[in-house]
Amino acid sequence: MNSIVYLNHRYLPKDQAFISPDDRGFYFADGVYEVIKYYKGRPFCFTEHMDRLHNSLNGTRINFNRSGELPAVCDELIRINGFESVYAAVYIQITRGVAPRMHRFPENDIEPTMYLRAFLMPPFLQEIIHGIRVITRDDIRWHRCNIKSIALLPNTMLYQEAVEHGAGECFLVRNGYFTEATHSNIMVVKQGVVYTHPDSELILPGITKAVLLMICRQLGIEVNETPVKAKETDQMDECMVTGTGSEIFPVVQIDDTLVGTGHPGPITRKLQEELFRMTYWELAGERIVMSRE
Repeated sequence: MNSIVYLNHRYLPKDQAFISPDDRGFYFADGVYEVIKYYKGRPFCFTEHMDRLHNSLNGTRINFNRSGELPAVCDELIRINGFESVYAAVYIQITRGVAPRMHRFPENDIEPTMYLRAFLMPPFLQEIIHGIRVITRDDIRWHRCNIKSIALLPNTMLYQEAVEHGAGECFLVRNGYFTEATHSNIMVVKQGVVYTHPDSELILPGITKAVLLMICRQLGIEVNETPVKAKETDQMDECMVTGTGSEIFPVVQIDDTLVGTGHPGPITRKLQEELFRMTYWELAGERIVMSRE
């Protein structure tokens, strides 16, 4: 199916959407992005995603003044592509725009390139129910990971290593501590306490992670926003990765070490249930029931 996308003021078929070869996103990955999940026509945490997008735009000094259009464009892409009754997402990408290739920013204001597309994003049931295995690698990314940049080459290289090792993610290690994964945040449970890396320039501030920490506090689960040492995987009772696409994947093995019993744990299951209740996640009219190993 040739989906309808939005590019610079126009809705058009995806195969008719073209950008200039002089777009700075093409030359330099000079741009930022967001992904917002829609649960049967309902966006999840739209305001929080917009706030993060604005932070990324400010961090890269991209002068984008069309933010007010984004809610209506996102909703229309869901509608026009027939995604109102399914699980889908909208990808938003904004680059600095078109200008002759030079490393410095253009002297005169140029119009940013604005591209949005909607796509199906069904739940990853096998991973959510059974969990995933992950590998660990050095965090080779830059020091502004709080900006959701389209410059994702290090992430894709490291995730490719995970795929080649039959793993579902790659945990990134900087100075002996886990920061995050290639496209998700990390949460660890030790003795009933949930640990996660504090928001900083070393990680992307996760929307789903923030929601889950709020749920933890509402449930009386202690939260400690402290980095976890990579060498302490054998001390973990539970582990999970969180994100817009993954929602919550239990992590059952890190490299060669089983996490806890090697099965998703009770706190992970409780957080899954609470998140899915918030998102009205139902399948064939019935709420998903997950086994408790």
